[in-house]
Amino acid sequence: MATIIQAMSIATKQNKFDTNGVSVENTQEDELEEAEAEPTYLLAGTIPKSRNLYEGPADRRGRTSWTTTYPDDIEDPPENAGSAQYALLIRNKKCYDGRKKLEIDSIVVQSALLKKILGVVLKDYPGITTNLERVEFKAPFQPFVHRWEQFAAAKEEETDADTLAHFNLLWDVLEEELRDLIHEKNDHVANGVVRFDNIWTIFEPDVLISSVDENHERIYKLQSSEFANTRCGRVYHLKNQFVDFDGENFGQGTESLTIPAFSKNAVKEKILARGRRFEELRGYHYKAYDGIAVGEGMFGPVRYSVNSRVIIDTYAFNRFNPNRKVHLDFLKADAGEPESEDDLDYVEANGSSNNSTIDAALSDEQLLITTPTLRGYSLKDKKWLSFYIDSVQEIVWNEHAFASLVAPAEQKELILAFAESQAKHKDQFDDVVQGKGRGIIMLISGPPGVGKTMTAESVAEAMKVPLYMMSAGDLGTNPAGVETALANILEMNTKWNAVLLLDEADVFLEARSAHDLERNKLVSIFLRLLEYYEGILFLTTNRVDNIDAAFESRIHLSLQYQELGKPSRKHVWQTFLARTKGASQFGDAEVDRLVEVPLNGRVIKNILKTAQLLASKQDVPLAFGHVDTVMRLKKANERKWL
Repeated sequence: MATIIQAMSIATKQNKFDTNGVSVENTQEDELEEAEAEPTYLLAGTIPKSRNLYEGPADRRGRTSWTTTYPDDIEDPPENAGSAQYALLIRNKKCYDGRKKLEIDSIVVQSALLKKILGVVLKDYPGITTNLERVEFKAPFQPFVHRWEQFAAAKEEETDADTLAHFNLLWDVLEEELRDLIHEKNDHVANGVVRFDNIWTIFEPDVLISSVDENHERIYKLQSSEFANTRCGRVYHLKNQFVDFDGENFGQGTESLTIPAFSKNAVKEKILARGRRFEELRGYHYKAYDGIAVGEGMFGPVRYSVNSRVIIDTYAFNRFNPNRKVHLDFLKADAGEPESEDDLDYVEANGSSNNSTIDAALSDEQLLITTPTLRGYSLKDKKWLSFYIDSVQEIVWNEHAFASLVAPAEQKELILAFAESQAKHKDQFDDVVQGKGRGIIMLISGPPGVGKTMTAESVAEAMKVPLYMMSAGDLGTNPAGVETALANILEMNTKWNAVLLLDEADVFLEARSAHDLERNKLVSIFLRLLEYYEGILFLTTNRVDNIDAAFESRIHLSLQYQELGKPSRKHVWQTFLARTKGASQFGDAEVDRLVEVPLNGRVIKNILKTAQLLASKQDVPLAFGHVDTVMRLKKANERKWL
């Protein structure tokens, strides 16, 4: 230990150090002597000196290694205290295009007068901070190309002699360097064209750009852009911003595109109107849809042709699709961004703003860059999808649906009263256990084709609420899967105030037995979940005599539909004939002949549909003869005439 201390003492006396403990008399000869001297093995890091290493020459493969030899081709740095006195530093490098010896690599602005002017000219330009001691601009000087008009205007407006002297230094350099490029840019813009190598000149950050997404026009706000090399060749890559809705707040998303030049004015008003509709459709909405929708498949996006009623609800989309949840950044201050650090702390702690942007109005610029899609659920396809706003339509309600239902008037009135009262007052009743027993369950039984399914459909149409139709096949047979799927469906329908129809519910309603334990599990799961359902549920069955006793106590209204009698069949015939094109030729006598045949409503509908196809093939209006032909063929095929 004494030897180590002595060696350290000798080393300290032989060297002088600056205030940072770094040797200032460490010459090339000293380092060479140390390298050649007999190595002394001390503890690592104990010598209070620094060892300088230098990059050695490259080998044939361009690889280098570190050496202690001081390079002999190093010059003193040109940017020092002396160069700091100049308003501009212009860095030049060798030019290899054959037209000039040197080209400008970059410009460093050091003049306070110049930086003050540039602070106005380049205000809000991304990546530019003019308050720095040294403001560096690299070729091809994109900020000046994009703001050349403002730059030129600032020169004309400047009156201070000292400032103008500094300004002219920068102007002369840039005007000579960019003259041809600016002229080409102006010429291209005037003629609506652009050369690919100079496409960047028309894409200033924060400019609005147009694109087409699945034949739907939209506008983005450009965040940044750059050239990129891909397998398909060189492209111009654009990173863009747009406004979206995450179910609770409006926010800002990003999307990367390669977009050609465009004429903004041609589509601006159209997209602005769509943005206003996007803003109106925040939250939950029940709409019709006819067009392409996009879902998520195993290997990426999958497109579906959807023509049905849909639920627009991003909040529910996030709730039931956690792996596809929408994540957005906060908008700028004019559309709900927190204005103080206290507000920001509140947002971070609670996950949403205390002044939710769902109620904040979007600016015109934000409306222009809103996404063209909305997220929701297709009731017919039973899928969570992204819907294009342009294909979202208002629902055309069937005002005569409930009147077309074949049932006694008092029975129809009772059904509708039950459903409407439940929708309005579901929170006014509670069980001993909170949240239990708030729903309404109606059981409709009877033979096929007597209007069981149509009852739920017409009630939903009369109430103008969604109808969610499901069967045992939609839920599966695995108990765990059934419980998850059914729980989600019940929660969705409660949130949407929908009418839920479980058609052909026999597998869940039949009495449990000691011989079918798997089905017993399904019945138990179904019973338990129904206890906490808060909506309206219609159950239909053809076998009412074999219902489990536990269900009987949970059913609020049970209706038994009978075979259609003559008055009911006449009502069905008249209803379908009124909806059938060209059926006005049917007289009362012909309808009375049809009524004599004991058919259910589903068969009557199928006969009329087939007869209509026959009339269309003959290119004549539908007549009694077409219906009679179809009924005779039906009789021949069934070997009987009812």
